[in-house]
Amino acid sequence: MIYHVTYNAKRQKIASRVNSREEFLAIRNSAENLENLAKARAGDEKAKAKLAQFAYNLGHAEGPLAGCKSIGSYFFHDIDCYNQDESQKMAQQILAKKDAIGLKMLEMSASGGYHLVCSRQLGTTILENQVRIASILQLEMDTNTHDLQRVSFSSSGSPGDLIYMDDELFAEPMSAQECEAEYTQLKERERQGLEDVPLSAKKARKHYKPWLEVLATDNRTNRSDSAAELPDKEEILKSCGPLQNKPIDDRIRFIADGVMKEKGLEHSDFLDAGGRHTTVKVFLSGATQLLTKAETNGVLAVLMPEHWNDDNIQQLVTDFYAKYTNPNQKLLKFQEQLFAQSLRLRHMECPQPTQDVDPDAPSSELSRIFASSQPPQLPSVLPKLVKAVTCNTPQKYKATVAQAMFPPLMSYPRKLSFVYIDNQVRELRANCLIVAGTGSGKDSSTKQPLAHIIADMKQRDEENRRRLKEFNDEYNSKAANKQKPQRPDDLIIQTIKSDITKAALVQRMDEAQGAPLYVRINELEQWDKIEGATGRGNQFTTLKLCDDEGNDYGTDRAGTQSVTVSGSLHLNWNANTTIAKAIKYFRYVLTDGPISRLCLGTIPEDEIGAEIEVFGTYDENYDSTLKPFIENLKKSTGVIDCKEAKRLAHKLKDDCADFARLSQDRVFDNLSHRALVIAFRKACLLYAANGMKWERSIESFCRWSLFYDLYIKMAIFGDLIRHADDDMPTSKRGPRSLLDLLPSTFTIDDAKQVRIKLGMDTEKTGNMVSTWKKRHYVVQMADGSFKKASSTLKD
Repeated sequence: MIYHVTYNAKRQKIASRVNSREEFLAIRNSAENLENLAKARAGDEKAKAKLAQFAYNLGHAEGPLAGCKSIGSYFFHDIDCYNQDESQKMAQQILAKKDAIGLKMLEMSASGGYHLVCSRQLGTTILENQVRIASILQLEMDTNTHDLQRVSFSSSGSPGDLIYMDDELFAEPMSAQECEAEYTQLKERERQGLEDVPLSAKKARKHYKPWLEVLATDNRTNRSDSAAELPDKEEILKSCGPLQNKPIDDRIRFIADGVMKEKGLEHSDFLDAGGRHTTVKVFLSGATQLLTKAETNGVLAVLMPEHWNDDNIQQLVTDFYAKYTNPNQKLLKFQEQLFAQSLRLRHMECPQPTQDVDPDAPSSELSRIFASSQPPQLPSVLPKLVKAVTCNTPQKYKATVAQAMFPPLMSYPRKLSFVYIDNQVRELRANCLIVAGTGSGKDSSTKQPLAHIIADMKQRDEENRRRLKEFNDEYNSKAANKQKPQRPDDLIIQTIKSDITKAALVQRMDEAQGAPLYVRINELEQWDKIEGATGRGNQFTTLKLCDDEGNDYGTDRAGTQSVTVSGSLHLNWNANTTIAKAIKYFRYVLTDGPISRLCLGTIPEDEIGAEIEVFGTYDENYDSTLKPFIENLKKSTGVIDCKEAKRLAHKLKDDCADFARLSQDRVFDNLSHRALVIAFRKACLLYAANGMKWERSIESFCRWSLFYDLYIKMAIFGDLIRHADDDMPTSKRGPRSLLDLLPSTFTIDDAKQVRIKLGMDTEKTGNMVSTWKKRHYVVQMADGSFKKASSTLKD
């Protein structure tokens, strides 16, 4: 978005939104601005200070600039130039790469340089994006221009000054709440030192060249002649944007060297203007089976830094990976040897840290999540359906609604299932229990969205309830010796009441014809009526069956009018409760399965006297937004094999397994198994709602949903489950990586002391360290001690 920046009587900067190209040009072409521009280009610095000012980094920020905490989807980038000939070449260079850098505006500045406005990659800071743009263009940048409130002095609106302009800049794709959440997330990213930029980018440098940044030193001894032709890591491009150039490590370098040697290529061949294209083609013929596209681009960026991202080279790379690379093709002999030897290099790098790892500064993502006092934040970029459902929800409740939306949505598809990573079929079953304080808005925050999701279903159900009542009245009015009416066979009623009897539940299940049932319970205790048991005797058999595919549920009765049905119960549900009630409710079944089957949500606690959150309007427009997704779900059926969802599940499973090994927390390990299935089902639901089309944002959302769910489970039930099983004394925090608690070099005795400190036995210490060694978390030294591998020192 574009803001015109002016000053009030107190000399405070005030931002006013510019709504159209016409308004933007009118400000730039005003008589006063054109006069000051002419004087500024003649060397008058005072006149330059009077030029019209604009801000491009802001999200929703009408009013004073000071204290603004709303970042937008675009960012400002300044390029200095004081030579007219070079300036013309720069403009051509920038426009030639406009798609690669996401260019939205290009103007010549008053001093002859250029002001760019580009699309900011969500989840990354302004500085990260400026480094990326500078690396793609290979044009110097100023490292001091990445603050949110940055303003720029304009030139005129003539084609010579305003060279390129996309009207997309006059709108902001993110909502006000999303812009503020993005700002908070990025400030935390900066605070934790997670910005993906060279260290020098954080220093004040007017003429900074990030593409020449020294990343590491490289020991070139004992290397082949062809390897010597590859430039050192000092020459690696640190950032290259959408083309995904991955900085090369020793493994990638080793493979590249081997391919070049096998194909008879030299470094100079990649720099030969006449044979450059053919050289890359020959290299690709040997490398694509061993390197990913991003890794190949990283190698090419080193071998031919001036031309690796030329359109013809990138088209060649894309075509090779899309058309000529078959992952099932047998590797050639030299490729097999390179691959086997490169695996050894992946785990051999072992940096020498100067100090021990601080246990209060966790290294991995999951360590940071469970060490935090708050659950992980909802991603700023959401899948289309999640964004539609939560569009009227205040930021405080968005995560809650994003968890609670799945049970009613999963009640629409009939006989729809997906193949899980264990090759078993998983139906779309779901529940969500909101656990939060009294008066926090558990019911009010989810009531409207859930009611509108099931509106179609409920309307049909009410009609069928009316028909059922008519049948019952007619049946009961007939004398025993009269012909009784036949019960209608199409009385599908999916939305049940919480005080339903088991016979009625079985009847609803039978008449649903394979469609899931759904119930919304205001208070969790109402589940007792469905179970038919309370207190210590309540083993939550029905609750557990709701999450189990192919369960056997029903009734056998002898009476002629009794319900005699057997089948699979498919019941999705939402419920609310407080933390104290949740603990009391499940206290007798902590290790019996109900808790692992739950999907949890919560609501952050407000400060005393906080303002009331304001919701949007749930009307016909809201319903029309949801309708296409619901219609897709109604049409979805059959057994689907979604490769993207399975790939996501594999990745999440590996992340959880790695952390379980490092933390040695069996409670976390046990809870993560079903939580993974829940996250997989959510990914499949979003995929089906899109008409069987995958979105990239599904991955980040389901990853968040998994860790958000596990965070709450561990916070509420983790210690209770540990105590119930007598695994270890209770604690007040989530699981921690035991490797984080050890120094960079440690012995078996050190590991035993850490286990003793946490109340764990020492008998399994050897097995634990052996597992770490096998998994390449540690490397064993000659003296019998162990050293942490590089992958465990940094996330």
